[in-house]
Amino acid sequence: VRLQESGPGLVKSSQTLSLTCTISSGSITTNYAYWGWVRQPPGKGLEWIGSIDYSGGTYYSPSFKSRASISRDTSINQFSLQLTSVTPEETGVYFCAGGEGWGIWQYTYWGQGTQRTPLP
Repeated sequence: VRLQESGPGLVKSSQTLSLTCTISSGSITTNYAYWGWVRQPPGKGLEWIGSIDYSGGTYYSPSFKSRASISRDTSINQFSLQLTSVTPEETGVYFCAGGEGWGIWQYTYWGQGTQRTPLP
């Protein structure tokens, strides 16, 4: 299974950061599969944002729940993240990932990550 992040490279403060993850050699609807988003700020550890499961159920970190939305398009094997009202402090590498559970420790597959730096 391979994952690839994509999306607009430019985002400004207070705007919405949008990312899409394309799954290859695997299916987003595979039973018991979970697909998620993780962020890593510069010099810090991984932060779990949220996940979507094989049936479309969603799970969010309390830290992001009010601003994050994860959705999917099963016809093209993709899932997406929208994070509203971003600030420059949310600079980091954003990863998409997948596995057999909703949390970071359960992700088996990882995208290469994509850097996002919200502008002031």
